[in-house]
Amino acid sequence: MRVVRIFHEEDVRYGLADESMVTLISDEPFAAWETEGIVPLPHAQLLAPTVPTKIVCAGLNYRAHALEMGHDLPGEPVIFLKPPTAVIGHGAEIRIPDGLDVVDYEAELALVIGRRAHNVTPEQARSHVLGCTCANDVTSRVHQQRDGQWARAKGFDTFCPLGPWVETDIDPCDTTLESYVNGELRQSTSTSDMIFDPYELVSFVSGVMTLLPGDVVLTGTPAGIGPLHRGDVVEIRIGGIGSLINRVA
Repeated sequence: MRVVRIFHEEDVRYGLADESMVTLISDEPFAAWETEGIVPLPHAQLLAPTVPTKIVCAGLNYRAHALEMGHDLPGEPVIFLKPPTAVIGHGAEIRIPDGLDVVDYEAELALVIGRRAHNVTPEQARSHVLGCTCANDVTSRVHQQRDGQWARAKGFDTFCPLGPWVETDIDPCDTTLESYVNGELRQSTSTSDMIFDPYELVSFVSGVMTLLPGDVVLTGTPAGIGPLHRGDVVEIRIGGIGSLINRVA
């Protein structure tokens, strides 16, 4: 099942999408809802599929990426936050901040929380996840190196593209993850190469902070990160979900 969030008739609505149609629902997908009409998918303006209270990210969660960045493999998940104001949807523009010429892309699989999660085990975490979507953990490497930590480097507006929808029928522990810049393949891996699998991450985070419906957990990026310049088009493609495409402005 694909859960979408769209702009329709001057209103923001949630719906369930197939290849051609969106069935509108009466409430958020985290609550009880009923169906309320149909919209052709090509006529639906896709928005970011969730409005999180927080975005919790895992750093250095692929072996090759940790080595690429010159770090030892972590003994437990390394987590940090991106602000909700960084979120944009499929088709929206990533904006390079004034004073910078380049930012980096980081393809990631994102989990969207469906039920409040506090101190859950990895096995319990499965029932607290609504589904998965594509994410791009856009990063200013200049600010990351200058500050010595990641909040500013990863927190600018537009630095968290999510979409195009939430796919509820997918195994996040074993699917393909790729990024393309202007049609050229830059990253390619399987999520089975994660150091900590998606449900281990949700469990770990829930022991630190309570996860609420709509919150997002980013599961890390593989090797192959690189630059984005103004005018580039970046695509994050995940097997079983689809493609998140954004232009850099």
